[in-house]
Amino acid sequence: MKKSLFALIVIFFAIFTTHAQQSQDTIAIENVNVIPMTSEVVFSNQRVLIAGGKIFKIEPISTPITNKVNLTIDGTGKYLIPGLSEMHYHFRSNDIQSDFKLLIANGITTVRNMAEFENQNHVSIREKVKSGDLRGPNYFTAGPYLKVDQLKTANEVVEVVKQHKEKGYDFLKIADNLPQSIYLKLLEECEINKIPIIGHAQRSLPLEFSLRMKSIEHIEEFLYLSDGENDSFFKQNESNLHLLAKQLHESGISIGTTLVVFDFINNCMSDEKFAAFQKDEHVKYLAKSQREDFLTEKNDYRKLKNRTFSGFKAPILFNDYFLWMQKFSKILSDNNVNLLTGSDTYGMVIVGFSLHKEFKLLQEAGVSPYKILLASTVNPARYLNQYASEGTIAEGKNANMVLLNKNPLENIENTKHIEGVFLRGEWLDWKKLNQMLVEVEDAFK
Repeated sequence: MKKSLFALIVIFFAIFTTHAQQSQDTIAIENVNVIPMTSEVVFSNQRVLIAGGKIFKIEPISTPITNKVNLTIDGTGKYLIPGLSEMHYHFRSNDIQSDFKLLIANGITTVRNMAEFENQNHVSIREKVKSGDLRGPNYFTAGPYLKVDQLKTANEVVEVVKQHKEKGYDFLKIADNLPQSIYLKLLEECEINKIPIIGHAQRSLPLEFSLRMKSIEHIEEFLYLSDGENDSFFKQNESNLHLLAKQLHESGISIGTTLVVFDFINNCMSDEKFAAFQKDEHVKYLAKSQREDFLTEKNDYRKLKNRTFSGFKAPILFNDYFLWMQKFSKILSDNNVNLLTGSDTYGMVIVGFSLHKEFKLLQEAGVSPYKILLASTVNPARYLNQYASEGTIAEGKNANMVLLNKNPLENIENTKHIEGVFLRGEWLDWKKLNQMLVEVEDAFK
């Protein structure tokens, strides 16, 4: 009797689920190449069915379709990947809707904001996205960027962590060079309150202290760190860098990439490249209020070009730094360190577009397209505790995906060839995405 009852419940649930799926608008992507990101594989000639904002069936195109379909998308010759993640975003335009349009139009369906500046409320933005009042990517946010001046005593640490807890921030972000006692107190309080600590490495402390954080947000940080016994890692040999990468992998820490923002700083010191910025096709997507700050001689990085650091001209030293960061990126990837793609949207690091440039720089460093995609899909989903619903293309996952016209596993720059984006199951074809870009251009005039 119990077995029969159980069987009836299973049948009822199956009928109810099928009915629920068919009672909602159903989208079918026909004959598409699926890159699921569960392994480095392409499943050709697939049908992907979406309803209620989720993927509910993936099957070969040869399988007879049994579902009523409201919208059919021809995926012939196209490639479907999970939505991309911008894991180092800064909101500086005072127009969150325009920033979200830039992100979505570039296939980005998950964003981590890395600091709450004055007169901003990123928890409110996050909740509006969740409720559907604001069309935007999955949104996560750190609180204010905390420096030594805000964390002078143990009591201040307790109060700051309490404020983060009450406000509901996803992360607490810190600068480098906190005193050891303050840093240890912060680790203790954040663990008690279940708030992950992220940010810059603690450059004045041994490396192991920094590995107690959830993530270090720039590969650049390792230029300034050492193992406590030798020179900075920047000056160490490749064998030692592999040992460092192995240690990072074994610690489980995640590392943000952010090569593109350092590349931007380097280019500001070159008259030729700085002039090219002023004519760049993406200037129109930089808020007008920022153009004078970053595209004229007011740009602070222009002032570095004639400076000397440790006996080296800044342009030469910074270029050496950048080449080292690219080399170390490959070493991190080879040792399976958890990388997170982020671009640190600042100046001509244009929201949305900069993530694809980050991909390009990583590929030029020798990181494979598949590893780059892992760092923008699977790794962020795991990091954000969202892997049950995000990060791969599989039945039951949220329909946050990008349809590409070219295979990104052959060349990561193919992520720029976007046919359309699925955001929580909503299909935004290239015409709608282009219209979003036009709206941003108009808003930023």
